[in-house]
Amino acid sequence: MKIAQISPLYEAVPPRLYGGTERVVAHLCDALVEAGHEVTLFASADAATRAELAPVRDCAIRLDDSAFASGTANLAAHLSQMHEVRRRAAEFDVLHFHVDLLHFPFFEDCADRTLTTLHGRLDHKDMAPAYKRWPRYPLVSISNHQRRPLRQARWLGTVYHGLPPRLFAFAPRPAGGYLAFLGRISPEKRVDRAIEIARLAGWPLKIAAKVDRADRDYFRDTIAPLLDAPGIEFVGEIGDADKADFLGQAAALLFPIDWPEPFGLVMIEAMACGTPVIAFSCGSTPEVIDNGASGILVDSVTEAAENVEWALKMDRKKVRATFEKRFSAERMAQDYLDIYRNLPGVRTKAAPLRRANGQDLDLQIVA
Repeated sequence: MKIAQISPLYEAVPPRLYGGTERVVAHLCDALVEAGHEVTLFASADAATRAELAPVRDCAIRLDDSAFASGTANLAAHLSQMHEVRRRAAEFDVLHFHVDLLHFPFFEDCADRTLTTLHGRLDHKDMAPAYKRWPRYPLVSISNHQRRPLRQARWLGTVYHGLPPRLFAFAPRPAGGYLAFLGRISPEKRVDRAIEIARLAGWPLKIAAKVDRADRDYFRDTIAPLLDAPGIEFVGEIGDADKADFLGQAAALLFPIDWPEPFGLVMIEAMACGTPVIAFSCGSTPEVIDNGASGILVDSVTEAAENVEWALKMDRKKVRATFEKRFSAERMAQDYLDIYRNLPGVRTKAAPLRRANGQDLDLQIVA
């Protein structure tokens, strides 16, 4: 198949440091190419990909100080990207968008050979009316829980994220002697809970996290004072080159979120290293974590602290095996191919459906 992947322009593909959507797009492109398909990636010119790159900006917006703070400039860059995709649309069997609903006004005449993966939360004001306004676009969710605010949208399936197994080496024995928090400093990610859990459990905690401009006041006023506690170390933002060691040497990853997390890529990054995850049962976590096999689901800080020692006794080989079975990039690509081939506007013969993520892949279109 000839497949166009359209990535957001905020981060490089894959991101140099923190970033989720663009990282998933990078792994999907490479896995589709490896499976023998012709893939074109519409992204910034600093992308590293096995696909054919169609650069629509010289660098990712986040790496460009002149544009990062300007919403107008961000919109202009993405509108230029939409123009280029539209100009070349006839070259492809499938147009796979990862830019939320930005493209909806421009591709209505070929919506039945597009696929839109929604990567964020869907419960904000104005979202439901917008998806009602453009009902023809086939959608994919990244967890079943993510769909709840838009139950009547045209969902074709849920495809969980995947990573190349070779990207994260299995660490059979964590030598670091610490708990880990990896992600972003923000109220909903609840690094304050992670600090409290570590202190109650009597374990050191290393925090590798990005601080967005919008969260600097929160970091300064709420989180920074907590970092002086004994055993708490703020590492700062790290990239792929450091992730495997940081996660692999941790006894467990703490994921104490307080929001409807659509997926949570860091959970499967930890699993790939064999590191169990202790997560609050919120959003997607019950779908991503096999409770007792790849991690532990909890409902309070106290319960999380009480389960740290149990997490240490988990079989890290089974944690890694769960990742390989459910969250490989190859599996993700195959699940998307099943959906591509069954899009109404795609003439390619449909392949037999397969089970995805341990569940039947739901291709029923909801009106």
